Amino acid sequence: MSRIGKKPVAIPPGLKVTVEGRIVHVEGPKGKLAWTHRPEVAVAVDAETKTVVVTRHVDDRFSRSIHGLTRNLIANMIHGCLEGYWRSLEVYGVGYGVQLQGRKLTMACGFSHPVVFEVPEGLTVEVQTPQARGDNEPARFTIRGADKQAVGELAARLRKVRPPEPYKGKGVRYAGEYVRRKVGKAFAGTATG
Repeated sequence: MSRIGKKPVAIPPGLKVTVEGRIVHVEGPKGKLAWTHRPEVAVAVDAETKTVVVTRHVDDRFSRSIHGLTRNLIANMIHGCLEGYWRSLEVYGVGYGVQLQGRKLTMACGFSHPVVFEVPEGLTVEVQTPQARGDNEPARFTIRGADKQAVGELAARLRKVRPPEPYKGKGVRYAGEYVRRKVGKAFAGTATG
């Protein structure tokens, strides 16, 4: 039996979890999520104990692997609808920056053109204003949403625009990410003859 899969997921007060066929619906203060689980497992909501229980029909290898995954994805949905997920990014570099206009996020990352992203539905982006940060500080912005996968995917796509390079550290990185720096090529001061 999967140790993770057999643990019931508690439903906190203020959340509504329903199962219709293979579709799990979670509704809370931060939003609504729906997800269709695999047919190898069964999901049930226990109204007395206020928990979600995941069981599997067969004990083959694939069903065992899906069992724990399904339980964790439902737990992530419950956490996301209750508290939400967020990911902060920083843009380092002279002239690098980020702006938000409506649902469009515009990034200046050293290219000849700005890179424009449409913020998906269900996610919000907060950009720290330039007045709140000093001159030498990076541009910072935060992605928030109820869906953990959508938040992480947008953050990864934005970081991929200009990953941090190892010499000067310019580029987009996650907040708190360590970038291993390299020493540049040293030029000889005198000519050898």
